[in-house]
Amino acid sequence: MDPLADKAEDGDAFTKVTSKKSHKRKHEVSAMDAEEARASKRPHFPPISSDKLRGPDEMRKIAVPAHRYTPLKENWLKIFTPIVENLQLQVRFNLKTRCVEIKTCQETRDIASLTKAADFVRAFVLGFQVEDALALVRLDELFLESFDVTDVKPLKGDHLSRAIGRIAGKGGKTKFTIENVTKTRIVLAETKVHILGSFQNIKMARTAICNLILGSPPSKVYGNIRAVASRSAERF
Repeated sequence: MDPLADKAEDGDAFTKVTSKKSHKRKHEVSAMDAEEARASKRPHFPPISSDKLRGPDEMRKIAVPAHRYTPLKENWLKIFTPIVENLQLQVRFNLKTRCVEIKTCQETRDIASLTKAADFVRAFVLGFQVEDALALVRLDELFLESFDVTDVKPLKGDHLSRAIGRIAGKGGKTKFTIENVTKTRIVLAETKVHILGSFQNIKMARTAICNLILGSPPSKVYGNIRAVASRSAERF
């Protein structure tokens, strides 16, 4: 038997191995071809009209606590008018669920109007005056923030009462000073604190209130917020 013939037969049994670089290059080329084919097959959709973009009518519900029924009834015309006339929304007070229901309609031009109206009603329900809450409808840079006194420091009994008293001050003096310096509106409802204003101003008011809760004297807090307010005024 010829050994050279056996070697030739063994050589036919082996497969030729390509280098990794050439295999990678082929893979990249095939991927590019597939992407080009996908791009050529991409469907072309016509622009959507504003009516279809708006989608179905949406609704927001704002629950009204029992102690805010009377103020809501007295100020209903002031709340109803800007929502219907300016924002082109539909609004009603559901007597069964005790909620203010706000809904979009065919006349609604801006989708964001629903959120503005809901924030406006929610601010009034939390205790803000109608005139102050109405700023949420007129301006885009205003926000509403709420937190609990016990979130800053776990206080109970007389300690909690004293902390709330430090925030309010004698005859509401401390609260009014913080509002005037930081250009915000503050509502104290039991242990809850609600702040209405721009992002930067809310931050200043929140820092001042947290310092009062933690036990800082009001005179020191006044000095700090006045310094921060003057710096921010110089910056802008």
